[in-house]
Amino acid sequence: MIVWINGTFGAGKSSTARELVDLIPNSTLYDPEVTGGGLRRLLPAKRLAEVEDYQDLPIWRRLVVDTAAALLAEVGGVLVVPMTLLRQEYRDEIFGGLAARRIDVRHVLLAPEETILRARIDGRSEYGDPEVDARVREWCHQHLPPYRAALDWLAADAYTLDTSELTAAEAARAVADAVLAGQVAPCGIVQTPEPTGETLAAGVLLFDEQDRFLLVDPTYKPGWEFPGGVVEPGEPPARAGMREVAEEIGLELDAVPRLLLVDWERPEPPGYGGLRLLFDGGTLRAADTARLHLPGAELRGWRFVTEEEAAELLPPVRYRRLRWALRARERGTVLNLEAGVPVGRPLTAGPQP
Repeated sequence: MIVWINGTFGAGKSSTARELVDLIPNSTLYDPEVTGGGLRRLLPAKRLAEVEDYQDLPIWRRLVVDTAAALLAEVGGVLVVPMTLLRQEYRDEIFGGLAARRIDVRHVLLAPEETILRARIDGRSEYGDPEVDARVREWCHQHLPPYRAALDWLAADAYTLDTSELTAAEAARAVADAVLAGQVAPCGIVQTPEPTGETLAAGVLLFDEQDRFLLVDPTYKPGWEFPGGVVEPGEPPARAGMREVAEEIGLELDAVPRLLLVDWERPEPPGYGGLRLLFDGGTLRAADTARLHLPGAELRGWRFVTEEEAAELLPPVRYRRLRWALRARERGTVLNLEAGVPVGRPLTAGPQP
C-alpha cells in the first residue's frame, strides 16, 4: 500500500511524511524528489532545458512507478510518498501504473487555508542561502494558482485534511488515524494488468448524427481514447470491441462492427506494442446517446468530437490511427498500417459471402 501525501508546494508534505513513518507500522519513506534529482545527473542538459518541471518528463513518471514498486517488493509494508501532483493526467498515469501492479494508493491532500499557506511559504528558510531560499519561496507562490485550479478534482479524489491549525506532528497523527481506521479509501483506479508481450486491442468508432465520433477519458492512463480494449484469449476481435463498448459506456451494439483498419504498433519501452484494430460501430441516435453511462472507476468522461478537436485530445499515435480510420470509412476500404503508416493496397469493401 502507498500513502500518497499531496498538496501544493509549501503545504508541509515532507515534514508530515517524516512524522508519519513513525506512526504507521512497517512503513518506509520514498520521496520522488530523489528520482528527479537523479535525472538531473542522467539526462542531457538539452533535454532538461525542454521542460520547466521534471514532472513533465515521461521518464520521471515511469521511474516513480517503477521505484515505488521495487521498494515495496524489497521492504514490504507501507510506502509513504510526499509529492505534489497538480495535473490530473499525471496523477492518472502514476496511480494507474501502480494499480496495474496491484498496489493500492491512499491519496491524502494537505489543504491549509491559503492565507496561512502563504504565511508559511514566506517563512521558509531551509537552504542557508538567501538567494536559493528566495527562489524556493517564489516557486511555491507561483504554484498556488495551478493548485487552486486543481482543487475540484483533488478534493473529489483525495482524503482532504485541513492543516491550518495543525503542526506537522499533529497532521501526521490525523493522517495515520484516518488510514488505520480505513477512512482513506483506495483510489478508484481500474487495475489493468501490465502486458508481458505484444497485445491485440480492438477499438470502436461510434458516431453521432452530426458525424462526430465518441471519445472517452480513462482514469488509468493519460490522454483520451476510443471505446475498446485488449482482446481476451480466444475472443473474436470485433466481439471484443462490442464487449468493451457495453462495459465502458453501457451500450449493446445491435450488429458486429465493420473493420476499418489494422495497425501494427511498434514496441517502445515500457510498451510492448502489437496489433491495434479499429471498427466502425455506426451511428448512435439521440436515444442511444441518452443511455450512455460510465463506470466511475475506469472512465472519467465522454464526448463527441470532430477530427480537428481530436487532435487536442488524443496522443499522436492514436490520432494518426484515427485519421486513417476516418479515410477508410469514407472510401469503404480496410487499411493495413505499420506504425501508423498505410502499407500495401487497401481492401475494397464489398458484399459479404
